[in-house]
Amino acid sequence: MKYTQLGRTGLKVSRLVLGTMNFGPQTDEADSHAIMDAALDAGINYFDTANVYGWGENKGRTESIIGDWFAQGGDRRDKVVLATKVYGNMGADGEVWPNHDKLSAVNIRRAVEASLKRLRTDYIDVYQFHHVDRDTPFEEIWQAIDVLVQQGKILYAGSSNFPGYKIAQANEIAARRGGTIGLVSEQCLYNLAERHAEMEVIPAAQEYGLGVIPWSPLHGGLLGGVLKKEAQGGRRASGRAADTLADPAGRARIQAYEDLLEKHGLEPGEAALAWLLTRPGVTGPIVGPRTAEQLASALRAVELELSEEVLTGLDEIFPGPGPSPEAFAW
Repeated sequence: MKYTQLGRTGLKVSRLVLGTMNFGPQTDEADSHAIMDAALDAGINYFDTANVYGWGENKGRTESIIGDWFAQGGDRRDKVVLATKVYGNMGADGEVWPNHDKLSAVNIRRAVEASLKRLRTDYIDVYQFHHVDRDTPFEEIWQAIDVLVQQGKILYAGSSNFPGYKIAQANEIAARRGGTIGLVSEQCLYNLAERHAEMEVIPAAQEYGLGVIPWSPLHGGLLGGVLKKEAQGGRRASGRAADTLADPAGRARIQAYEDLLEKHGLEPGEAALAWLLTRPGVTGPIVGPRTAEQLASALRAVELELSEEVLTGLDEIFPGPGPSPEAFAW
C-alpha cells in the first residue's frame, strides 16, 4: 500500500479509503468484519463511515458493526484512521425533533457522543460535516469542534459535499478565530464521468490545504465494466449508471471507454480508480466493497500505472471542464 499526508496535516493515510456504507444494508456483520480484516492486512488504514449509514430504522448500524470489529482487539483501533460524519436526522421514523439534525452545537455534541458509543472508541480521527448547514454559522460550528478537540474526542474536522466557496468560508472563519486548524479534507463526488469538482471544489481544497476524498469513484458502477457485465448476463445497471446508459450518447461514451481499456488489457474499475490516483489534490478514493473480491480488485489499482496513451484517451472520452476560471469565464 502507498501512503500520503491528509491535506496539510501530518496524518499519513492510505491511497485507498475503505468505505463502509454497504456494511449492514448489503453486507452482513461477519462479511463486513472479514473485509475490514483484509483491508487492514493490505495496508488500508483509512476507514470512512457516517452516523446515518444503515439507513431507515437501522441508522447507526454500520458504526456499530465497525465498533464490534474494533472490540475484537489486535490493535485494530490503533491502526485505523477513523472518519465518520454528522448532519443527517437520526430518527428511525424519519421525523425530526428540533435540534436533532444538522450542525448546531447541541446536535454536534449529541451526535459525537452517540457515534463514540456505537463505534466503541473514545476518539474519532476525522469528524466530517456530511452537508452544508445553511442555518448554522461557522463561528458556532467551530466553537463546538474546538471543545471536542480539547476534550480529545475528535482530532480533525472535514467536510463532505461542500462547494468551493463554503470550503473557503469555513477556513477563513477558522483562521480568524485562531487556534482552530479548520477543515483538513473534503469528500466529494468525483470520477471520470463526473468532473464538475475540478471547477471550484478541488481548486479550493488545494488552496486551503484539504485532502480530496472522491466518493462514488465508479459512478454507481458505470465505470466498472457495466456493458460487458450486461452482455454476460450480470447485474444490470441501476441509479445514475442506468440513467446514463438510457441516453444513446452516454451509452456510446461508456462503450468507447470499455473498448479503450480492453485494447490495453485493463479492467475498467481498476483503471477508473488508478486515474483518480493521478489527479492533483486527490488523497485517495473511497472504495465500498460488498465482497472480498471487490476489495482485491480495488487494491490492484494502487499499483496500476496508466500510460500517457491511456490517459489521453480517457480525457478524450471524458473531457474535464478545464482550468478555473477560464473554463467558465471565457
